[in-house]
Amino acid sequence: MDLLSMLTGAMTSQSSLNALSQKTGASSDQLSSLLGSALPMLTGALQNNASTQDGAASLLNALTQHTSTASVADQIANADEVDGGKILGHILGGNLNSSISSLANQSGLNISQVTSALGSVAPALLSTISGALSSGSGKKPGFDLSDGLDMNDLMGLLAMGSGATSAAKKGGILGILSKLLGFLTGKK
Repeated sequence: MDLLSMLTGAMTSQSSLNALSQKTGASSDQLSSLLGSALPMLTGALQNNASTQDGAASLLNALTQHTSTASVADQIANADEVDGGKILGHILGGNLNSSISSLANQSGLNISQVTSALGSVAPALLSTISGALSSGSGKKPGFDLSDGLDMNDLMGLLAMGSGATSAAKKGGILGILSKLLGFLTGKK
């Protein structure tokens, strides 16, 4: 299963949608539509951010700070939306307001609902990615989290469910992260 499918499944489960609905007042269908558009946008922005050495280091730092093992629904229900807003600001940068406006137009939700929903989802997004790395340690050779989370671990997660060689040749996130690993380890 690829990263986006894993995230979409976790974020659009009925319990996750119920938690978001209680926070935003939006219907599960509206929220499912919102997340169907928002998650690819957010993962694309993460990929773009990770295309620089500083961005990759920042992503790894964020993943080590967001390690909740609670269910995604519980993380959403108990999310600190201020922290989530900061996460969104880092992920989307100068595109934050236009992205929220676009998502509001696409989903039929108002800007306040979209902001609340994404602010509630953002910490869970990072924790889910971080958790996938941790749970993957026993499933995929090469995951060794005993020394902490590093770029090799992140690349291993992104390679799960796809051929690493073909992904790197396509220039996808794995290819970008391979280059960044070279920057971070000094092996260009």
